[in-house]
Amino acid sequence: MIAVKRLATDVINLLFPELCNACGTSLYYGEKEICIKCLYDLPYTDYHLYPDNPVAKQLWGRLNCNAAMAMLYFRKGTKVQNLMHSLKYKSQTQVGVKLGFLLGEKLKLSNHYDGIDLVIPVPLHPKKERLRGYNQSEYIAKGIAEALQIPMRIDQLLRNKSTDSQTKKSRYNRYENMQSVFNVRDKEELENLHILLVDDVITTGATLEACGNTLLNSGIKKLSIAAIAFAE
Repeated sequence: MIAVKRLATDVINLLFPELCNACGTSLYYGEKEICIKCLYDLPYTDYHLYPDNPVAKQLWGRLNCNAAMAMLYFRKGTKVQNLMHSLKYKSQTQVGVKLGFLLGEKLKLSNHYDGIDLVIPVPLHPKKERLRGYNQSEYIAKGIAEALQIPMRIDQLLRNKSTDSQTKKSRYNRYENMQSVFNVRDKEELENLHILLVDDVITTGATLEACGNTLLNSGIKKLSIAAIAFAE
């Protein structure tokens, strides 16, 4: 019976091959979303091991953060950009779950991320989420929560204001663009918790700064930050 199922799977994969979201080659039996070679070759930062890494330094003086990291380096024209594009624009949400789980496994290796009580993804504005159909950071957070075996909440940190695209804005203008954008639904539920705030790609950190300060002002005990990639 197992052999028959394996044969059926092989025939389906031959006719409708599943492709690696990083390199575009056909996936072998047992591979999902990302081929093993790409998983091995991705540009990992190891920032989870170093509290003074570039992501954390970028937020110094802007956000009272316990720890901050990103798992991969983001550069244009690379496999990491392909993965982020598949996740954000091609509805490949399982890419987010898979990368989130890998990120969660790395966080378990660092005592800087001990004692996290709750995972919260950076929210999209409801209008933008309806247009896209989902929030990519939610799927990353789902993978992290699964790896760490802690709960995730998507209904506590809310985006109450839509903003212009951040892509072509300066660092200062991005900061100005993000003021008064987020709010917390129920401060009492978050009081005295260690929150892990999750994003997809960190650029200037303006969005994380706005989200993080909103959470800190709501009375949480500690804030940590994790993202899939960091655009240097």
